Amino acid sequence: MAVPLNEAVGQLVHDGDTVALEGFTHLIPVAAGHEIIRQGLRDLTLVRMTPDIVYDQLIGAGCARKLVFSWGGNPGVGSLHRFRDAVTRSWPVPLEIEEHSHAGMANRYVAGASGLPFAVLRGYSGTDLVGNNPHIKTITCPFTGQELAAVPALNPDVTIIHAQRADTAGNVQLWGITGIQKEAAMAADRVLVTVEEVVEELEPVPGQVVLPARVVDAVSVVPGGAAPSYAHGYYERDNSAYKDWDAVGRDREAFGAWLAELTGSTGPDTSSTSDPEPVGKGA
Repeated sequence: MAVPLNEAVGQLVHDGDTVALEGFTHLIPVAAGHEIIRQGLRDLTLVRMTPDIVYDQLIGAGCARKLVFSWGGNPGVGSLHRFRDAVTRSWPVPLEIEEHSHAGMANRYVAGASGLPFAVLRGYSGTDLVGNNPHIKTITCPFTGQELAAVPALNPDVTIIHAQRADTAGNVQLWGITGIQKEAAMAADRVLVTVEEVVEELEPVPGQVVLPARVVDAVSVVPGGAAPSYAHGYYERDNSAYKDWDAVGRDREAFGAWLAELTGSTGPDTSSTSDPEPVGKGA
């Protein structure tokens, strides 16, 4: 079941796919995101409740054509500047965005995992999202007559998550802040999990989530695969890395140098006619 990360990404992720790399503060699949960049995948619809710096990197590398999300930023630091550059100046490629609330995104995953066509919730009432997102509809409850919001189920082509460990049969175990990983995996057509280690047998842990091998297409052993986010029980969050990214992300040339180091090739052309984002404390 365990395969090298480059092979797993090559087999499971394709140009044009809808790809969810889920993780909330914890267990973010950063190494897998970097491998997507190295393989030069393009025209992806990236999905995540809270895109942070790895999504900034994917967008800056030109991998994404669309982002579906509910909040985006460099947590504890500020904006995602490659994300902003793509939206406001189409650099390196134009980026379409589809914004939801946290509740809307979570319920979309749940509907997808449940085999339902849409999710129903009370949220969105009184917000501007309804007028700006054609995928949010209003329906009437057939029992009470109450007006509710409906959003389509979310079924990624590929969901990628990071977890603490898997066993040799391919069952995956994660614990700590687990976010929406389980639902995102159950909703997807294909699932790739990077793990800190593979063990013979999974020992029970309080609050654990176990994904059965039948829903996992590939497991890749990638120690440190969530860094600079943290993996509960294995390593802590590297706060300095998030702070350092702010300076890199602000500047196209600095980002190009980072990308060249990651991929071993030249980065995107920074001599675009679009003006780069000005550096400013509040930007």
